[in-house]
Amino acid sequence: MNSNTQTRPKLIERKALIPFILITSLFALWGFANAVTDPMVQAFKKVLELSNSQAAWVQMAFYGGYFCMALPAALFVRKYSYKVGVLIGLALYAVGALLFYPAAITEQFWFFCLGLYVLTFGLAFLETTANPYILAMGARETATQRLNLAQAFNPVGLLGGLLVAQQFVLRNLQSDDIADYATLDEAKKILIRTSDLLVIRNPYVILGLVLIGVFILIAVSKMPQAKGDGKMPSLKATFDSLVKNKKYVLGVLAQVFYVGAQIMCWTYIYQYAEAIGISSTVAANYQFAAFIVFLIGRAVGTYLLRFINAGKLLMYFANLAGISTLLAIYMEGTNGLYALVAISFFMSVMFPTIYGIALNGLNEEQSKIGAAGLVMAIVGGALMPKWQGMIIDMGGAAVNDTQITGVSEVNFSFVLPFICFVYIAWYGHQVYKKHQSTEVL
Repeated sequence: MNSNTQTRPKLIERKALIPFILITSLFALWGFANAVTDPMVQAFKKVLELSNSQAAWVQMAFYGGYFCMALPAALFVRKYSYKVGVLIGLALYAVGALLFYPAAITEQFWFFCLGLYVLTFGLAFLETTANPYILAMGARETATQRLNLAQAFNPVGLLGGLLVAQQFVLRNLQSDDIADYATLDEAKKILIRTSDLLVIRNPYVILGLVLIGVFILIAVSKMPQAKGDGKMPSLKATFDSLVKNKKYVLGVLAQVFYVGAQIMCWTYIYQYAEAIGISSTVAANYQFAAFIVFLIGRAVGTYLLRFINAGKLLMYFANLAGISTLLAIYMEGTNGLYALVAISFFMSVMFPTIYGIALNGLNEEQSKIGAAGLVMAIVGGALMPKWQGMIIDMGGAAVNDTQITGVSEVNFSFVLPFICFVYIAWYGHQVYKKHQSTEVL
């Protein structure tokens, strides 16, 4: 408990309120992209007749873009203003979304993946800029709580994206309504494929047009932004100081595991539902419920950070997430699906809390480059779903055609997020044990 709650600095100073609102609005934008993309793994799998591991290339492209662009984005923001970084991010985001138009015409899976790859170049710019900027908008003592508040708008975007995916994509896919789609003759498949790829294309194209509008709004808005002053320490010195910071390095690894766990739990909820005879349209309702409890968990966690050390809260939530994951593995049927949904409540505080802990105590230049490492950690969302898809494919194309440790392979595949939560709980414990008496994180 923090006995100095009454004397803590303000979460947001009045002079920083407008910039805080404008930057916080961006958090919903990348939440929308995440939620629209998750169901596409299942959609592409059915429409283009892909295996689970092949369809996982959607996530490889989406989260691989973060890894490739995070450091260049940080170097750019280090030299130029935050505002310019945000505008470049929005531009790349819009271009990637609009690439879905020619991708649907060519009907090439790689073209869709290219669009997602470019799209996430933009998201890397936005996240590399927005997260450290929010941390810097006030006192260090309230930085982690402030980032949790801003990140609360991320699940709002998630909910909007899932509604779009459910109502305008999954509900309108003809291939999803045909149980024996693979047995149709090629002419019928071509007609259905063309129609379904247009359905997948539309929300991204509309999103691209909306982003152009947001770009214009940000461009004409006045925001206090700081440029580099030419007195920056060398990159080598900055990298050396970060590598020697054990809390930061372990935090980057914790972020890799967290993002991987999040994407696995949200992406493969559809395959988990498929194994118990639930359609993708109905499974989307469970993902919607997961996003609701994620939003509630983010609000609860932000409040609890007023009283509980961030490392300790992270440890508690990671332990409970691990327990929920074990229940999802070994409680087959709808009860297991409920446990899978419950994981989202405990995941809710992890990203901003790990982010705040890892950057806490760094100077401005270290934070800018350090932010890139934490955004690059999103590559966990590219690698781990691919590995989980390979586990699900072990017995064949179906999601439940073999058993491992007494449960279907899709259930067993959630051992990967369980391992992730074990590490995150350990990291939270280490941070709390070493910093509880010297830092209010």
